[in-house]
Amino acid sequence: MYNDFLREIIARYKFRGDYILAKAFSLFMKERLKDEHFDYLVPIPLSGERLYERGFNQSAALIREAGYTAKELLQRLHSEKQSKKSRQDRIHQKQVFEMLPADIENKSILLIDDIYTTGSTLYHAAKVLKTGGATSIYSMTLARG
Repeated sequence: MYNDFLREIIARYKFRGDYILAKAFSLFMKERLKDEHFDYLVPIPLSGERLYERGFNQSAALIREAGYTAKELLQRLHSEKQSKKSRQDRIHQKQVFEMLPADIENKSILLIDDIYTTGSTLYHAAKVLKTGGATSIYSMTLARG
């Protein structure tokens, strides 16, 4: 649950560069994934500007720290901050991802993100991957707000 405590912890992780928190979150990831199988674990990508600001992709870090390999299949098309958008703006945003060259035909994919708010980010990512040929797409987030 995305309560005040978790909001502060994720802000420290994501916006203040406290990468070590990925190790703490990895226990949750490992527990959730221990009996699951996916062809690829795909982090939600950051724009180049956000990646530069933060120094790491928080979603990719979650995957790596849980002992898995992050498969970069998506690229973000623009850099407008999600956290600055209203709920309505997020729900009605246009496609923000494109697929990188890869063969994902008949693959099972797990999208990884930190926070699920409106579902728009995951929806757009899944849509691109489905169009690219993925058979099934699932998602996992640390919190739901």
